[in-house]
Amino acid sequence: MEERGGSLLLGLIDLLGWIASNFVMAFYNLGYAVTHPQLWLDWSDKQAIMRFVYYGGSVQFFFVVMAIFVVLTIFGLIFRRFMWGMVIGLEGFANTVGRFFAWAGLLMVFQQIVIVFIQRVFARPDMSFGFGIPLQMDISWFSEELKLYNAMVVCLCATYAFVQGSHVRVDLIYAGLSHRGKRIVDMVGSLLFMMPMAVLTWMYGWFFLWRHLIVPKPSASDQLDRLLAKSRALRWNVETISFSPNGFNGYFLFKILLITFAAMVFIHAVAFFYRSFLEFVEGEESAGKYLDKDTLGEGEEAYEGTH
Repeated sequence: MEERGGSLLLGLIDLLGWIASNFVMAFYNLGYAVTHPQLWLDWSDKQAIMRFVYYGGSVQFFFVVMAIFVVLTIFGLIFRRFMWGMVIGLEGFANTVGRFFAWAGLLMVFQQIVIVFIQRVFARPDMSFGFGIPLQMDISWFSEELKLYNAMVVCLCATYAFVQGSHVRVDLIYAGLSHRGKRIVDMVGSLLFMMPMAVLTWMYGWFFLWRHLIVPKPSASDQLDRLLAKSRALRWNVETISFSPNGFNGYFLFKILLITFAAMVFIHAVAFFYRSFLEFVEGEESAGKYLDKDTLGEGEEAYEGTH
């Protein structure tokens, strides 16, 4: 038992040392990346592409992001007005993106109506849109493309819906808690659920995306030196398959939306943590402070939040 306890203690010390060393190195890695952008942004160099692929899903990138989060949090604790500014800015970003891409739902409905009209009235097998240079595709291409609009709404409007309080909640104990009790639950939830979920989705989606953009296909288990060796044979091979003859062939866009979704959820987890902390510290009167929520207009308050 003593030996097992000793090994566990040594393992814990090693883990803490590994975390501390990665946090310290995060500042060096960030500075080096900023001062040497040609090493990972000059995509005329195949090795730069592989560095970008590797570091985008690496432990180093994770600790750089977490180090920035810790620094901003410490600064926000010292200057509370700065933390409120971050909340306003991040929530504004979620609202702006969400309000813009929510129109994809209307576009999806309009395109479906046009597809049905073209098929049933004119009995045409294809459709052509555009000014000067038309986009002419088979009807099945436009039909399958409707999934892209739906994916845009889901991935790019998720944090917007969160800000607006429009997500479905399964509440067992939350409603009965005090104001500060709710804020504690919100802070814990953002750190233990939202952030880890976003990180896992990003780690899966990042290499899933690049495996459908380039060959040789990168793997999450590949080390940097192996990817650099693969770069000698690197070429772009963007996925253009479709699930039906003449169907939509831009499915790599869904993979881009997946990692964009993960990034936006992580960013809003930060904003949600900051808002919850500030509302916890400042008390119940600060609930909803600076919150930019949509409204149906005067006299329609009873219907707000029911969507």
